[in-house]
Amino acid sequence: MRHNENQLRELSVVIPAYNEAARIGKTLELITEYLAKNVARGEVIVVDDGSFDDTVEVARSFHANPAKVTLKILSNQENRGKGYSVRHGLLSATTEVGLFTDADLSTPISEASKLVRPIENGELNIAIGSRAVDRSLIGVRQTWRREQSGKIFNLAVRVVTGLPIWDTQCGFKAFGLSVCRPILEGAVIDGFAFDVELLTIAHLANLHISEIPVRWDHYDGSTVSMTRDSVRMLNEVRRIRREVDRGSYSEAISAARTAAMVEAKHIPPMRSHR
Repeated sequence: MRHNENQLRELSVVIPAYNEAARIGKTLELITEYLAKNVARGEVIVVDDGSFDDTVEVARSFHANPAKVTLKILSNQENRGKGYSVRHGLLSATTEVGLFTDADLSTPISEASKLVRPIENGELNIAIGSRAVDRSLIGVRQTWRREQSGKIFNLAVRVVTGLPIWDTQCGFKAFGLSVCRPILEGAVIDGFAFDVELLTIAHLANLHISEIPVRWDHYDGSTVSMTRDSVRMLNEVRRIRREVDRGSYSEAISAARTAAMVEAKHIPPMRSHR
């Protein structure tokens, strides 16, 4: 039940985790504190992607506020990829809106309401945390080489998929789950280009998607290799284009479009989230 008009109704926060024992405890502390204060019913879902450190043990030893925040620990048993982990977590959510965030909290969890509020108000189906809309919100920047690599990748994504989005890779996105569940179920990319696939299917389903500027800081310790993973991501983007051309996503597109129309009939008049 909602305690006041300023609170969000419900939110599941999904954290894909691979060898995050060193920081998962602090991440859970910050997220559960935010949910307890700002959400009427909060849920945190840690999805361990076959870690070989103590990520699971540290997460299980964390005690959330039981009255307001539920903590779930899911395991892939083996390393399946970030895309698989995010989908696993979001499909396990029990709330209206699901948001996934990187374990390093490059985007502070306090930015969540920017994305969740317009989904609750019926303005959006998917809200994308973006570094491209207002770059003044970036605190600690990546190296010049990483920034340029990201820009080239996003340009390639726009050319290959037709997505009108400038930052597909920021690890901070929120989904209206009643509408987006068919998309999550129909996606097949398990690697780092999973965001592109989800957004491509949603775009083809004519869902309401928007990039929302968020604060962001680069943290060292990324497991992404600029050479190996960049090539892999570009190959995944090409695969997405092939799957679109084959009609592989047709069922997911149709189901999401239908779900959006059904939901629109039950949403009260929009309130501004600004």
